[in-house]
Amino acid sequence: MLQSREGQRVPNVAFRIREDNEWKTVTTAELFDGKTVVVFSLPGAFTPTCSSTHLPRYNELAPVFARHGVDDILCVSVNDTFVMNEWAKDQESGNITMIPDGNGEFTEGMGMLVDKADLGFGKRSWRYAMLVKDGVVQKMFIEPEEPGDPFKVSDADTMLAYIAPGARKPDQVVVFSKVGCSFCAKAKQLLDDNGFDYVDVPLDNKVRGKVLGAVSGEMTAPQVFINGKLIGGAEALQQYLAA
Repeated sequence: MLQSREGQRVPNVAFRIREDNEWKTVTTAELFDGKTVVVFSLPGAFTPTCSSTHLPRYNELAPVFARHGVDDILCVSVNDTFVMNEWAKDQESGNITMIPDGNGEFTEGMGMLVDKADLGFGKRSWRYAMLVKDGVVQKMFIEPEEPGDPFKVSDADTMLAYIAPGARKPDQVVVFSKVGCSFCAKAKQLLDDNGFDYVDVPLDNKVRGKVLGAVSGEMTAPQVFINGKLIGGAEALQQYLAA
């Protein structure tokens, strides 16, 4: 049975990483001493849950964690440094420090090394997250020991709720737009002026009507969505922001 290590120091391990085509050694002392650090560990780079949800959400919420006293966020996996580096390039991970625990020493020291030979993975990390202050584990969220790959408690939102229950999370904003559209430009300028970080999805003439009709019920661009809610075009966005 997997045991919580709350109140204990993290294992003393040296990680071998590849940076700028040079080998480098990073120790746990360098990563944790005198710092408040969030760690999330997962079974493997490029695997579905890790790539679609676990890593991207921690990356998205990293600025919020930083505002609430977290110095760094580490992603640990029993993969070599080349795999972790390529995964970082492929993913939304600019705010995350990728840690290749290639030999599984850190994971084993945490008591989280498990056998996934049935999947052809060999020894890998169980999925968990923890808050570490000055090298001492303050809180652990360990996924339940269930078949498959449970993902219920080690997510970024659960960790943030523990650290800062009232923290304001970034809004998720998408603009479906048309190239050369003045109303689209106005909508994006309104979002910029109000400090929104948004994703712009330009649609060409062949698909625009069908896509906009399917997602919003409207046929014209732009169509703005905020946190899953349809706001509408530039005028509707202006009214929403004014309110």
